[in-house]
Amino acid sequence: MNYLLMVETWIIVAVILSLAEIVIPGGILFNLGIASLIVAIGIKFAILDTWVMVLTVWFIVATFLLFILNFFTNKFFGGEKSIDNTDEELDIFGKDVLVIDNIGPGTQKGRVAFQGTTWTALGDGSEITAGSHAKIICKDNISLVVEKI
Repeated sequence: MNYLLMVETWIIVAVILSLAEIVIPGGILFNLGIASLIVAIGIKFAILDTWVMVLTVWFIVATFLLFILNFFTNKFFGGEKSIDNTDEELDIFGKDVLVIDNIGPGTQKGRVAFQGTTWTALGDGSEITAGSHAKIICKDNISLVVEKI
């Protein structure tokens, strides 16, 4: 374990990790290389004198760098973020559908074609004949509620 207390070991590790960043981009290996250099400086100035202390400082510094540099990287170099409508039911309201099977009168279910498949459909109580178009009003469980256009 004496090699963990040598400055040269940590400088070599820092160089290897930093060069590996070229092959495996992402910033993580570069952060680990910086942590290795900090440990090498601590060994050089006799601040770190046991292998347990050396590894503990390396893990703590590496973790700290990952969180802090990730925050700054995302803040200054982050891409555009947009959250669109996440409720897909809001997107279907008012859409035009083709009635495949008669819907109604009353509570009789039928079928409509929508989004490349057929759906069970309920009407507003009136009869909607096959071949006509209807508009989606809402969704009731797995059925669409439609009204005649």
